[in-house]
Amino acid sequence: MMRWVALLRAVNVGGTGKIEMARLRAAAERAGLGEVRSYIASGNLVFDGPDDVAEARRVLTGAITGEFGWCPGLLLRSGAELAAVLARNPFAEAEGNKVLVLFVDGDISTKGLRHQTDEQIEPGEREIFILFPSGMGRSRLVIPSAKNSTGRNMNTVAKLAGMAAAEA
Repeated sequence: MMRWVALLRAVNVGGTGKIEMARLRAAAERAGLGEVRSYIASGNLVFDGPDDVAEARRVLTGAITGEFGWCPGLLLRSGAELAAVLARNPFAEAEGNKVLVLFVDGDISTKGLRHQTDEQIEPGEREIFILFPSGMGRSRLVIPSAKNSTGRNMNTVAKLAGMAAAEA
C-alpha cells in the first residue's frame, strides 16, 4: 500500500463543484482505500491505496463518480512526492499563503504568461511555484499551461505533507 494525496480540481469554489468531504471520505473507504482523511473543503484527500498510480486513480475516480455522479479532475502525488515539493520550495522565506504551488500532470511550461506584475515564477518537476508578493487576490496572472492544473498554497501543501507522513 502507498500513501497518496489526492488534489481535486475546482471543488467547492464559488458555489460550483460541490463535494462534501464527509461523503468523499466515506466513498473512498467503501472503495477499499485505507486511512482516509480530508483537509479543508477544497478537495484534499490523504489515503492509503494501491502502489500503482493508475490503479489508485481508477479506484478513487470510480468511488467519486459512484457517490456524486461526476468526478472533478484529480492529481495524485505520493506522500514522498509531496514532501519533496515542500523541500523544493524556492520561496521558503515567504509567507505560506503568498506562495502557490500549481500541481500539473503534463507540460509545466511558463511560456505565454500574461498579466504578470510582481509575481515570481519557478518551474519545478511536476509543479510550478508562484510567489505573489502583493497577495493572490490582487493578481491577474495567466499561465496557459496551468489550465488543467490545481493549486494549493504552501500552508496547505505543508499540512498535507505532514498528514501524509504521519502514521495512521
